[in-house]
Amino acid sequence: MAANYWESTQRKHWQFTKDELAAIRQRLDDEDPAVVQMFPLPQLRHLNIYFNQQINRLGKRLGVRQQAMATAQVYIKRFYTRVPIRQTNPYLVITTALYLACKMEECPQHIRLLSQEARSLWPSDMHGLDAPRVGECEFSLISEMQSQLIVHQPYRTLLAVQDQFALTHDEMSLAWTVINDHYMTDLPLLHPPHVVALTAVLLALVLRPSSSGAGAAGGGGSAAAAAAAANAAGGVAMAATALAQAQARAAAMAGGTPGFASQGSQSQQMVYSQGASQGEGQAAEPKKATDPRLAKVQRFAAWLAESNIDIEAMVDCTQELISFYECHEQYNDKHTREQISRFIKARSLDK
Repeated sequence: MAANYWESTQRKHWQFTKDELAAIRQRLDDEDPAVVQMFPLPQLRHLNIYFNQQINRLGKRLGVRQQAMATAQVYIKRFYTRVPIRQTNPYLVITTALYLACKMEECPQHIRLLSQEARSLWPSDMHGLDAPRVGECEFSLISEMQSQLIVHQPYRTLLAVQDQFALTHDEMSLAWTVINDHYMTDLPLLHPPHVVALTAVLLALVLRPSSSGAGAAGGGGSAAAAAAAANAAGGVAMAATALAQAQARAAAMAGGTPGFASQGSQSQQMVYSQGASQGEGQAAEPKKATDPRLAKVQRFAAWLAESNIDIEAMVDCTQELISFYECHEQYNDKHTREQISRFIKARSLDK
């Protein structure tokens, strides 16, 4: 097992740029354009949300640990960079990925129990798929991933920095939730786990409800929603400011690398504009220097500036997560389920 992420197969073989990932998926679609046109699917983010929900449903039935469910989601993402989704039964892939992930995370489940639970959970799409089929699919997953099954997760980094940044229970819970959410995006295939973990910490610091926001929540649903929206918009702007400060300090410590600060300000502005559009300008209101949350964010930014963390990657993670949360609001579970079932039935992938 590779204890070092930098020497791992994850970094060497399963980390892509956005352009590389888009090209891979386009090549898969180009293999059989007639099938792609015949069976349109929801956007990839909505598929990821649906897969996440189904893995959680199956995992909770079996008492599977969160890390194993996270590993299963990474396996699915990797598998579908090699195999077109319309050639598979996604429910069989979900079941098999969870089965394999439980083995790798040392919390194994019996294959017959797992297949029985899957059939009872998705009776119309898994009725003809039994334990031997799960075994066959397992070999397919291992083959397509070239036996590169070790997955480094952001959870370890989050636990490692908890004391260093004096994270409260609420901040840890929120950061943990952000990490869980990032598996519904492409971030596990784009950025190292420690970058994702630190982005989750930053978002937890800036999005954690303040005491005034908590008080507003008790005054009614609309007041709570307004307070949450204002807090989110202000939090995004605060996160952007923190990353820009970290970039500026890092550039100054490096002797003012040409172009670095300007690139940072452009990225910061992109994140800020998203937050400002959500809050209709509320995010631009300056925070008082006595705000303890702001002080903690500033300390975090100072630490980032002195570290070797890729701040541009953190900016990209922040943008991706904000965009995902906006996309989540348009998610339609029924439509996604029907689109998947349509090609499963039409291509007899449930037998």
